[in-house]
Amino acid sequence: MGPPKRKKTKSKNKTKKQEASSSSNPAVASGPAKVWQPGVDALEEGEELQFDPEAYNYLRGFSIGWPCLSFDIVRDQLGLVRSEFPHTLYGVAGTQAEQAPWNYIGIFKLSNINGKKREPVPVSAVDGGSDEDSDSSSDDEAEEINEDTKPIVHLKKAAHAGGVNRIRSMTQKPHICATWGDTGHVQVWDMSPFLNSLADSGTRPHNEEDIIHKHLPLKVFSGHKDEGYAIDWSPLAPGRLVSGDCNSGIHLWEPTSSNWNVDANPFVGHSKSVEDLQWSPTEPCVFASCSVDKTIAIWDIRVGKKPVIQFKAHNSDVNVISWNRLASPMIASGCDDGSFSIHDLSSLKRNGDTLIGHFEYHKKAITSIEWSPHEASTLAVTSEDHQLTIWDLALERDAEEEAEFRAKMKEQANAPDDLPPQLLFVHQGQKDLKELHWHPQIPSMIISTAADGFNVLMPSNIDTTIPGAEPSNNDTTMQSDDP
Repeated sequence: MGPPKRKKTKSKNKTKKQEASSSSNPAVASGPAKVWQPGVDALEEGEELQFDPEAYNYLRGFSIGWPCLSFDIVRDQLGLVRSEFPHTLYGVAGTQAEQAPWNYIGIFKLSNINGKKREPVPVSAVDGGSDEDSDSSSDDEAEEINEDTKPIVHLKKAAHAGGVNRIRSMTQKPHICATWGDTGHVQVWDMSPFLNSLADSGTRPHNEEDIIHKHLPLKVFSGHKDEGYAIDWSPLAPGRLVSGDCNSGIHLWEPTSSNWNVDANPFVGHSKSVEDLQWSPTEPCVFASCSVDKTIAIWDIRVGKKPVIQFKAHNSDVNVISWNRLASPMIASGCDDGSFSIHDLSSLKRNGDTLIGHFEYHKKAITSIEWSPHEASTLAVTSEDHQLTIWDLALERDAEEEAEFRAKMKEQANAPDDLPPQLLFVHQGQKDLKELHWHPQIPSMIISTAADGFNVLMPSNIDTTIPGAEPSNNDTTMQSDDP
């Protein structure tokens, strides 16, 4: 885990919390350092948080202008599984501008993402070199990267009426995106002109980043009775979409040869706002929803407009859910009280109880939760307590290992006693974290959005190896057909 350390600053007239993404040459504390406990410790006057560069294989911040409540990673044609730097990523994000007419969808490309190189086989095992030499070169490399290497951001802007509550890119046709606007409209867009332009861009940023292009949506649906946040594309049925609103309604979108038919009659089952929607990773006609009414519901579009399963998931609003695509009975849910839970749908048949894990680490509302696309037991969480945490639910407490770790760490840090054994990593430095996504094609890469911009992070302790992945996978491309 990479917890930040506390450090006194020279300034005495203000308290500053340093952003993790902004420090290119962080100071190294001398002697034992107290590990910062979020939600427990308070910064004293003149104190700031410093991050440990050894905790990250990569960490950078970037912005597309206005803050974004929501974004999505756009699948690309650069390789299904890629683990070697430099990396390139594409994304779409929706703004929350100061005035409604200033909003836009930002279509962005980050290239030249350079981080620490991985050594798949220890140097000493190959040529007899010493571990000390290997460590030293690794440190030098990390320092050089932190100081000199910055990603190149290319950005296109498409006008959007009102703020964007949520935006999602279609898995099968990534250039097709859906937005939930605070105007109460759900819209579907074809972003291929912008993505194609970004793909052709060179090493220099565009000169037209201040231009907001007029771009017409493919489809506008105004049948919701209120604005909303819940929206999801089916990973199995291309073009199938569900959208849910703050008035408890859920509408189904079915693709046609040239557009979409939206069912005007909503699914009914929740008594309060529908906060999030997730399609099943294995059943093309099944989706899940969560609500302010504290429940999670499972729906089957073949059997009517009522849920087939509905159960109480938390003692407060259920803000977000994530359906595990590698372990399909598992759904994770995040609550307004800061807790998150793991539910096993297969256990409903056995004993009627879905809960198999409950975690109360975060101090404020959970704003986003997502299972790793590469490790079935790993998930990441963001909260209003300004933390992004990564968890491996397969881990259990090992007293012997802990004793050995404490003996090693005694001179470096006084680790808190009550950290859950499943907690792998804590990332801080962003204010009011709103949403995170794992990159589906770059293992261990997470992108997060907050009130003060985006972070791209790759924690060094979750350097994922893909089971069965062959080197040739790097040459495989994702094909996107026209809508």
